[in-house]
Amino acid sequence: MINYILSGTLLGLSAGFSPGPLLTLVVSETLQHGTRAGFKVALAPILTDLPIIVLTVFVLGKLSGFNTVMGGVSLLGGLVVMFLGYQGLRTRGDVINPEAPRSDSMLKGVIVNLLSPYPYLFWLGVGAPIMLKAAEQNLAAAAGFVVTFYVLLVGAKLVLALLVGRSRTFLTGRAYLLVMRGLGLLLVFFSCYLFRQGWLLYVG
Repeated sequence: MINYILSGTLLGLSAGFSPGPLLTLVVSETLQHGTRAGFKVALAPILTDLPIIVLTVFVLGKLSGFNTVMGGVSLLGGLVVMFLGYQGLRTRGDVINPEAPRSDSMLKGVIVNLLSPYPYLFWLGVGAPIMLKAAEQNLAAAAGFVVTFYVLLVGAKLVLALLVGRSRTFLTGRAYLLVMRGLGLLLVFFSCYLFRQGWLLYVG
């Protein structure tokens, strides 16, 4: 079970801190409307991701007996995680555009997250396969992965909103760059594990 909690921790932190549509919105709403507005946006994944998780777990659960298909999915997951790691390593701290029209922060966060491809790609290629494998061990392991992932995902964005609200230079500072590049390196190693698992399933 500890392996799945560690996986949820790494992936949650990386997703929480990585530049993307939702992080941009967290920052822009914080800069324009205050830390509370940024907090509302950060909570959006909790409201939007459940249907995505149910759908991807259901589809992959039906295919779980086909090692070739699951091997391909694991290889896809490795590519997704490798790309996330590459993004982390390439972070320069200059990707945030604070300009955004005034609107309801929570609703805007929900819309952005639903229309972003990242949650769908993550759960199809990475999250759902890990959940299914954890469930083979026990349901507590699968629940531990999901809970840890979302606690760290949302928690990271809440922390960023708080830091941006207090210091508008944080996202271009050295601390943020070091965190992102460290997480990026860990994700690259994790992607190698997914490639190995996928290859073993594919050829086995």
